Amino acid sequence: MKSFWIIPFSVVFILFSCENVGNDSSSPLQTFADSLFKTHVDSSNIAGASVIVFQQGKTLIKQSYGFASLELSVPMPENASFEIGSVTKQFTAAATLRLVEAGKISLDDDFTQYIDFDTKGRKVTIDQLLNHTSGISSYTEIRAFWDLSVHSYERDSLVRLVETEGFLFEPGEALIYNNSGYYFLGLIIEEVSGMTYEEYLTEHFFEPLGMNDTYYCSTSKVVKNKAYGYGYSPDGLQQKAYLDHTWPYAAGSLCSTASDLLTWMKALHNGDVLNDDLYTSLTTPGTLDDGSKLRYAMGLSNFSNYGNPTISHGGGINGFLSDTRYFPESDLYVVCLVNTTGPQGAGFFASQLSWKLLTKMETEGIELDIDANLLVGTYSGQARGRMITVEVGTAPGAITTSMVGRDDVDTLTTYIGNNTWRNGNDIIKIENGEFRVDQVGGYYILKEE
Repeated sequence: MKSFWIIPFSVVFILFSCENVGNDSSSPLQTFADSLFKTHVDSSNIAGASVIVFQQGKTLIKQSYGFASLELSVPMPENASFEIGSVTKQFTAAATLRLVEAGKISLDDDFTQYIDFDTKGRKVTIDQLLNHTSGISSYTEIRAFWDLSVHSYERDSLVRLVETEGFLFEPGEALIYNNSGYYFLGLIIEEVSGMTYEEYLTEHFFEPLGMNDTYYCSTSKVVKNKAYGYGYSPDGLQQKAYLDHTWPYAAGSLCSTASDLLTWMKALHNGDVLNDDLYTSLTTPGTLDDGSKLRYAMGLSNFSNYGNPTISHGGGINGFLSDTRYFPESDLYVVCLVNTTGPQGAGFFASQLSWKLLTKMETEGIELDIDANLLVGTYSGQARGRMITVEVGTAPGAITTSMVGRDDVDTLTTYIGNNTWRNGNDIIKIENGEFRVDQVGGYYILKEE
């Protein structure tokens, strides 16, 4: 099944630079990476990229490709700075847990202890803000936000906008990726610590770890080696749309380099950022109120990626896409930053490189042990950014799904028992009048009409 109900958050030759840090320019992986990025820069799918692949103490790839500025034909610097979008969330989550460790907040606290917000009597915990199960509307899915996004106002104006939207679902009933939750967490960090969000991260993470090229993004400050951002179009790459950095905030306003992100990931996953208990909290997905297991934890997903345990997160913001992946069993880190939003983003390139080093194991299905005809029907419910309707039909030994309003029909053939199918890393369960889809970063429940 295609991931059709997710709405994302929104050169004729290649130049590249390579830093000699142990990567073998003649290795099959390096040759593959060079060809991969060259193809996509040459075809104007992306302007440029920066990538690091690090495994078992050795840098396999550390390289930049393409252009930091298409207008000036400036090649991507060796340590280029990118806007990293939602990769910011793992920093916000770690900062929140530092405050838990200091005894200043609790994960079970109602967030309205720290922020004035009318929940209409609902309790929404800090934990639910961290794992996107709050039910609060995400501001990036609110049409009125995009008029606000190019201006700089008091941050409370966005809180008031979200407050008027109401809840998408009751807290704990589903998981819908939510930038509002992380925006609120930034406000809580500031309220409790007495520091700005940027000051807190700098003092507790960036300076101690030597992350000298990681900072809160600015739309005016001149930063050395900062890449320009672009957007893909069939007619050629275009300059990115303007976005005031008042608004991505703790949900997506950090800038960094591939090198600094590798430093962060190694420190985080080797116990240099959080103690063991807090690290377990950060990386262990919880459950919904009905007991359904999630695969998103706190600012990080943690799941079996085609049979390979993976702790990861991507990011997207105007002009930039990012992807960070850690494979603990293989001690493999992959960081990919791209200065273009388009169909071939950082996640695509990170996957291509990952599967050159790891074995991609497809799930083996079993024969249907249920009457699929009993599942035929129309199911509707809330997904990210909109209500959707899916029609379920049957095919020999399989079921079919189609989204109302689209012509394409998908066939689910990998049945794994208990009314459940897998399609790649997606898990779909149809039972008791519900169509449930777990897409790692979202867990949606559609009801039969």
